[in-house]
Amino acid sequence: MTTTTAAPAPLRLVLGDEELLCTRAVAEVVRQARQLDPECDVRDLVASAVPPGELFDLLSPTLFGGRRVIVLRAAQEAGKELVAALAAYVRDPAVEISLVVVHSGGARGKVLIDAMRAAGGEVVECPKLSRAEERLDFIRREVTRAGGAIGAAAAAALLDAVGSDLRELAMVCSQIVADTGGQVDLAAVTRYHRGRAEVSGFVVADRAVVGDVPGALEALRWALAVGVAHVLVADALADGVRTIARVTGAGQGNPYQLASTLGMPPWKVKRAQGQARGWSEPGLRNAMRLVADLNAEVKGVAADPSYALERAIIELARVRQATR
Repeated sequence: MTTTTAAPAPLRLVLGDEELLCTRAVAEVVRQARQLDPECDVRDLVASAVPPGELFDLLSPTLFGGRRVIVLRAAQEAGKELVAALAAYVRDPAVEISLVVVHSGGARGKVLIDAMRAAGGEVVECPKLSRAEERLDFIRREVTRAGGAIGAAAAAALLDAVGSDLRELAMVCSQIVADTGGQVDLAAVTRYHRGRAEVSGFVVADRAVVGDVPGALEALRWALAVGVAHVLVADALADGVRTIARVTGAGQGNPYQLASTLGMPPWKVKRAQGQARGWSEPGLRNAMRLVADLNAEVKGVAADPSYALERAIIELARVRQATR
């Protein structure tokens, strides 16, 4: 039996300023294009920095074929000439090129929004999720996306425990589905996420990967005191180290372009680029082994998982310092 991968639409308008949702809407097009053509050319650009002539070249089909994805961010900042060029292009877009226009919404640059809509482009709404009901809907969708199910009481408790940051909510939903086997109830949420939203594994990890041992240990002890699970802190430390390693391995570059290549949101790439200062390649290899061992320790190998976490934080600072 053969399966057919759907080609991405030639035009997609990503409308709104909720960064996680915008990033996913862009990544979906890139993923679809690369499934059809692994050598797909992906260009991630900021509208205010693109001359109309360069855009014309990028939106022109190549002689040798092949797919191309052009991501144009902050389109509300585009100049009049660029908007005019885009408005002309979208009336007859090339089939093998996918143009993704990311626009924050509002009145500024509305001409481009209207042109994309009139041309029949896909519109993906990504508004800020400012109300609790919207975030609860997001939690339910994320749990379903991860293959699980969650009740109203458990979703409310999770929101109360984790807070309103969508990237943390998304990661926690994925983790708790994996840890519970899919049925996320109030008891599971209480077990994994008691305490204030500001006290999380991410806070510990952000301090640990830059060598701030006192700050990381203080955050760790407070997190454990209010009931944050050991495994979530270990997962956050591992994610921090892996992200730095991936971003460092990709080389220097525009965070938006690297984000498309790595499949990460731009804010995560920017943060990792800052955190990477002080790390060397041997140091990151040692850190990767360290967090892999830590994962096993907090899941039953270590007699005292709290001590294992403290030791890992100290060791991370040591391998970072020793290989500078």
